Order: sequence, then structure tokens, then C-alpha cells
Amino acid sequence: MGKKYNAARDKIETRQYSVKEAFKHVPEVAAAKFDESVDLAARLGVDPRRPDQMVRGTVVLPHGTGKKVRILVFAKGEKETEAKEAGADHVGADELMEKIKKGWLDFDKVIATPDMMSAVGKLGKILGPRGLMPNPKLGTVSFEVKKAVEEVKAGKVEYRVDKSGNVHVPLGKVSFGAEKLEENFMAVMDAIIKAKPPASKGTYLRALSISTTIGPAISLDTQEIRNILK
Repeated sequence: MGKKYNAARDKIETRQYSVKEAFKHVPEVAAAKFDESVDLAARLGVDPRRPDQMVRGTVVLPHGTGKKVRILVFAKGEKETEAKEAGADHVGADELMEKIKKGWLDFDKVIATPDMMSAVGKLGKILGPRGLMPNPKLGTVSFEVKKAVEEVKAGKVEYRVDKSGNVHVPLGKVSFGAEKLEENFMAVMDAIIKAKPPASKGTYLRALSISTTIGPAISLDTQEIRNILK
């Protein structure tokens, strides 16, 4: 580890911090010259190998992510016009699919109207592994194109438990300040707690931490979160 990382790590005690304490420490552990992202890591008491214990969903962050999201929409006719007016970066159908097949991937989120999914499904091997495949459960397959685009631009993020039982979610930028980051964090935690599978037994929130792009992790008091959001 570099000197800056070690210096930042020395400022963090080996204990669980309260939410307010943790976010006040964020600027102290951000050592990069650029505006670092702040991310949440949560370890959940679920077995993701079992379908009835999958934790997945979306949440709109109150203050967004601080990142410009490039949105591609597969739509035709009136819905194509609606997507363009809503501010989508790329809108179309067959021509965009052909570009993707040739290796073009200059976008961060894909939205599609339901009537386009039979064709979009053929891109599954390309979009799927990159987490870009539209999904009705995540609101990215919808005839409400304007709403879908606006939510993504407003800071809609996805959370999904990985095969190790962990969830990683972006919370914003260091420059947001403690208050806005805390509000984004609480919105994400509220969604994750509400998404607890009925089949999950025992302790659901096992560990929580936040970290900047190249900074050390700050552990949070899981009991405090459970008390606030119970």
C-alpha cells in the first residue's frame, strides 16, 4: 500500500462507527487528487445460491451518484421520440443492435420497451455479463420510457447480492459532503432491509462498511442501522 493509503488507514480506528461519525471521516480518508466515489459494502446473512434468498432491486438516491450515466433506449415510433425528449443518449432499434454486435458499448444503462425484448434478447451474451441487460423487475423494461430515463438520470442505482453474500452500491462523491452521503446511504439501507427474503434466517445485516475509491474501509455499527430502520 502507498504512503497516502497508510496515512488514511491510521486515521481509522478498528471499531464500528456510528453513521454520522463514519461520514464525517470520509474526507479524511480521501487522499486522491480527483473527486473520489464513496461506496457501500454490505455482507448479508443470505445464501445467494438459493433462489428464495436472492436480494436484488433498485433505489433512487436522493442526491444522485454524481456520475453522468449514458443511457441507451431500444424503442420505436412514439416511444423512440419520448426517449429522446427525456434525455436518453442513444435511441433506436436495429441499427444500435448491429453496432453492439460489432463491439460498440459506449453506454452505462440500457432501457427497452417490452415489444423490443425479443430482439434485445439476442444480445444477451453481450449485455448480460456486463450487467446491462434490461430487466422488468428493475424498471428497465417498460413502456413508461420517460419515467425510466428520468429515474436513471436522477440517480437510480441497482443493488444485488453476489455469490459471496455481499452487496456493493455507489453512494455518491466525496464532494457531496457528510449530510448528502448519509441521506443516500440511508435510502439504500432502507431498500436493502425491506428486500430481506422471508427465507433468510438469523442475522441479516452482518457487516457494513463505506470506503472511497482508493481509501480504507470504515466499519459501521450494524445494530444502529437496525434500530433506525426497524
